Amino acid sequence: MASPKVWFITGASRGFGRRWAEAALARGDKVAATARDLQSLEVLQKQYDKALLLLPLDVTDHDEVVRTVKRAHQHFGRLDVILSVAGYGYMGAIEEVSIQDARANFETNVFGTLSVIQAALPLLRAQGSGHILPVSSAGGIVAFPTGGIYEATKFAVEGLAEALAGEVAGFGIKVTIIEPGPFSTDFMNESSIRQALPMPAYESVRQHLASMLSADAFGDPSATGEAILKVVDAPEPPLRLILGSAMLPLIKQVYAERLKVWESWENVSKAAQGGRN
Repeated sequence: MASPKVWFITGASRGFGRRWAEAALARGDKVAATARDLQSLEVLQKQYDKALLLLPLDVTDHDEVVRTVKRAHQHFGRLDVILSVAGYGYMGAIEEVSIQDARANFETNVFGTLSVIQAALPLLRAQGSGHILPVSSAGGIVAFPTGGIYEATKFAVEGLAEALAGEVAGFGIKVTIIEPGPFSTDFMNESSIRQALPMPAYESVRQHLASMLSADAFGDPSATGEAILKVVDAPEPPLRLILGSAMLPLIKQVYAERLKVWESWENVSKAAQGGRN
């Protein structure tokens, strides 16, 4: 039987981070669970004792991230799974969003993820193994109206992680981008999502989007833990993993349309090359 894995998880106090920490602990793994507020995790501390290390962390503080990752590594002696979950949504039409709030969303979702990865990489390279799982979103693959800033952060995470995978494969480090579709988590409450000041001009867009989201489209978040465990246990894990059944049909449709448009404009694209085509 393989030895227990050691996980470092950001955003572990609620939502997916909480559920995935619980899944790892329940099967006998060890977890360094981080969050701004650790109070909700105290019940897990009582249940799992020394298998769980609780560490306060604000991922927007790069130096604090480095110190916290090192502390977790020193405590357990190694880190096997780096799961970057911390993040939140900032919603609004592009004309509605404020530059300050957009920057803040990037600070957490993108630069927070970058800080965690950079802090972990020297340790993973030294041990010659490790698995980094940045959490993106279906919104990191397909952009929907009134979610442009949040989706831009997740598109950025996708690009960052895809480049990372090619950079670290030779060190024995694996990368899997987790892409959840809609789930019945607390993501839509005030602790996980912020709204720009709405303008009446975009109300019809919001209403149309809301009408497209039926209750049946939302998955059960408690079922996602097993999927994450399967990925971290896989000898050859995928670079990307969609969670839920709602998104793949839509993504296939979107990508087919992209190819159709690119191909229909191929002559213009070739002419833009200049010289010999």
